[in-house]
Amino acid sequence: MSELLLIRHGETEWSRSGQHTSWTDLPLTARGEEQARELGPLLAGRTVALTLVSPMGRARRTAELAGLTRTEVEPDLGEWDYGGYEGVRTADIHRTRPEWFLFTDGVPPGPEGHPGESPEEVGARADRVLARLAPRLQADDGDVALVGHAHFLRVLTARRLGLPASAGALFTFETGAVGVLGTEHDRPAVVAWNTRTP
Repeated sequence: MSELLLIRHGETEWSRSGQHTSWTDLPLTARGEEQARELGPLLAGRTVALTLVSPMGRARRTAELAGLTRTEVEPDLGEWDYGGYEGVRTADIHRTRPEWFLFTDGVPPGPEGHPGESPEEVGARADRVLARLAPRLQADDGDVALVGHAHFLRVLTARRLGLPASAGALFTFETGAVGVLGTEHDRPAVVAWNTRTP
């Protein structure tokens, strides 16, 4: 069976400052572009049959700089809609909601068009992506790369492993890093996580 390569976009100003970023389409920083280029050697030895990218420019630019030039935009790969918490840091949220936790509590509604998402809604999107990819992974004709965002890819990982969406909390994911989901004894398994070129 083919492996699923999960690639988090390179650093942006808000990922560096810890601000929740979903629909705000910030460019990569110079360091983020460097991180994306450094992914090239990690991916060079693989046959990537399909690359799906988030609609956000930071994900598309990461794919391009990593050498993944034949990409297809997949709307369901967008980051968790943070609603009213877009651009806000967790530390700031905790000043008024000290027990708040994204993976169990979701977010309040934001401006028009951004109602926010619950963990279950993000999990449903992840399930749609995984259902789409199932035949490609079974075909074993090359790996599938997904270039996207930390929280969404963490939820997708949980769902691939048969866990609830909230279990995405168990997988931290750094900018410009790769996670690899494969199988062991025909069961989904984490093969590598937060991998970068040394």
